[in-house]
Amino acid sequence: MVELSQELLQIAGLSLYVAASSTGIASLLGIPLGAFLALREEARGRRPALTIAKAIVFTLYGMPPVLAGLLVYILLSKEGPLGALGLLFTPGGMIFAQVLIVTPIVTGVAYSAVASVGRDVKEAARTLGARGWALAATVIVEARLGVITAIMVGFGRAISEVGAVLIVGGNIRGATRVLTTAIVLETGRGNFTEAIALGLILLAVAFGIFLVLYWVQQRGYR
Repeated sequence: MVELSQELLQIAGLSLYVAASSTGIASLLGIPLGAFLALREEARGRRPALTIAKAIVFTLYGMPPVLAGLLVYILLSKEGPLGALGLLFTPGGMIFAQVLIVTPIVTGVAYSAVASVGRDVKEAARTLGARGWALAATVIVEARLGVITAIMVGFGRAISEVGAVLIVGGNIRGATRVLTTAIVLETGRGNFTEAIALGLILLAVAFGIFLVLYWVQQRGYR
């Protein structure tokens, strides 16, 4: 049972830290990748390599979180190739797992946002000398509303994740317990009132972040 307000704040803070960190990393990886795929496809057509890359990204949308958690657990275990990093059963390992889950989602939404930008905008950027990542950056700014949506969707997926973080983090009290795993724990104990309270706190945290992102997105319309 979560008895102390200090413990509750620690759990909520860790949830926000893990979700925000994994979303930030996934955004740094996924937004440029989505833009690259969209611009590459427009410039060179639907080539087999691009089609396969898109298929992989969209297929990973449906990756079961427990599978992602298992793969990361194997990678980070003592016998695994990344075992020396010592990230298993730490917040860092939980972030690792969530990045694996969130990156394809951010990539896919960013791809759609960049692909929807008018060809005239892209041609104007090319006329002004933008090429490669400079062109991608210009188009990302133009598609900023959709890009912010990608971040919002990614954060929603991260803050609500339970399976992967439970496997990789271990739900250790005072160390890796987050709101979602605490809800699972209290539900398993039959403490439904506590579980519902934790769920409401989770919704409140998500609401606060989404409100900020929505405000940023609305400013993008101006």
